[in-house]
Amino acid sequence: MDFTIWDIVRNLLTGLQWTLLLSLVAFLGGGVIGLLVMTARISHTSAVRTLARAYIELFQGTPLLMQLFLVFFGVALLGVDISPWLAAALALTLFTSAYLAEIWRGCVESISNGQWEASASLALTRFEQLRYVILPQALRIAVAPTVGFSVQVVKGTAVTSIIGFTELTKTGGMLANATFQPFMVYGFVALGYFLLCYPLSLSARYLERRLHASA
Repeated sequence: MDFTIWDIVRNLLTGLQWTLLLSLVAFLGGGVIGLLVMTARISHTSAVRTLARAYIELFQGTPLLMQLFLVFFGVALLGVDISPWLAAALALTLFTSAYLAEIWRGCVESISNGQWEASASLALTRFEQLRYVILPQALRIAVAPTVGFSVQVVKGTAVTSIIGFTELTKTGGMLANATFQPFMVYGFVALGYFLLCYPLSLSARYLERRLHASA
């Protein structure tokens, strides 16, 4: 079967859409879980802090590829049929949550203790202190590194091709085998990742300069 350049680009755009969707799911899901883990990480209860720290070290200290294998094959061993899409989304969400939790913990802990003490003097609970006093200030610091980390999430989706999820890299591999033009195909794949990641990198640098300048 003969492939035109348009056929290659059209198929890669489909893979690019799945890459973008997986990135969004992992980032949003990772953000929700990461916020919970971050809250546990700064808890006054030592057991809760220890569990949160173990969670973070587990996912930061092991390769994403291994985490994908454990989710994809591990769940199957329990007798549950899991699709490559669901396994990729779950593994990447957990991976993302560990890094976002640690990024946000650093931002929260950069807020001076005086803010905690002032809010405590108003008889606010720990949750109310976080919600109304600490997190609004930490958000300003967290925006730039959070946007910057989203680039790593997008690039991390490439690893999911190993379990059969048909995103941009997997689509490129199949097209390279079908067309016998790997240089051109992977050149387009690289361009696709660049078009996704470069605007995010520019946004992170812009936000960092703007927020620091206004501070």
